[in-house]
Amino acid sequence: MGALEGRVAVITGAGRGLGREHALLFAREGASVVVNDVGGARDGSGTDATPAAEVVREIEALGGRAVVNGDDVSDAAGAQRLVRQAIDEFGALHILVNNAGILRDRMIVNMGDDEWDDVIRVHLRGHFLPTRAAAQYWREQHKAGQVLNPAVINTTSTSGLFNHAGQGNYGAAKTAIACLTMISQSEFGRYGVRVNAIAPSALTRMTAPADDATLADEVVARLDPANVSPFVAYLATETCPIEGRIFFVSGGKVLLFQPFAIVDGIETEGRWTVEALQAAAPRLAEVPFTLNRPY
Repeated sequence: MGALEGRVAVITGAGRGLGREHALLFAREGASVVVNDVGGARDGSGTDATPAAEVVREIEALGGRAVVNGDDVSDAAGAQRLVRQAIDEFGALHILVNNAGILRDRMIVNMGDDEWDDVIRVHLRGHFLPTRAAAQYWREQHKAGQVLNPAVINTTSTSGLFNHAGQGNYGAAKTAIACLTMISQSEFGRYGVRVNAIAPSALTRMTAPADDATLADEVVARLDPANVSPFVAYLATETCPIEGRIFFVSGGKVLLFQPFAIVDGIETEGRWTVEALQAAAPRLAEVPFTLNRPY
């Protein structure tokens, strides 16, 4: 028996890259999988059902159970259909992996409104809507006395947490997803739901350079997206005790973030004046702003 035997998972953006590896590993570990993917290009344009269908065929060849879902996760009705399909096909929903995303990188001064809106919509709204739909189902099941031990695994990114230039839209959405993860845990914990997030580092069509032949073999091996999936599967297991946390995952590394720690400050009795702040506040500019990049 696998670690996910008898559990039902929805994985968004599962036609390629990280999502594909998640889906295949989940199936090998015994989960039934709804493989969601609209099959768009890297920038989100177009649709193609082929990648998701190929993943389903691979899972079935392994002896697993899977179905294709082509709904847009940033559409409310689509997110509801996605959750309902898992329940109708497999009898329940235990796991939601929010992974779908697009890229439209550009410096902020040159970024178009649509480049901002579309990335925020697919990533942030595309996490919110499936999570809301799944949580509504889990709340109903909890009230009915059903013990499902549900898990949500979100996908954030160091592009926001470590502020990568040229990715204002993507980084803003991904940092918001980290915050959404912690808030969701504080709200859904009462229903027995665990919500965590990963910031993966892997070579996919979203992140790989145009010519990955220039990368050393050991780098390609370390950044294989399949290296990330075991920790995602662990977070999805029935007995995992971790909740409300954010992790960097790459190669053999699983590193825990400590978000938004206060490191220094200034105080006064009563209200500050601008003049007093001009004297006292410049010291704060001298406090090291440390980004502990693990790569």
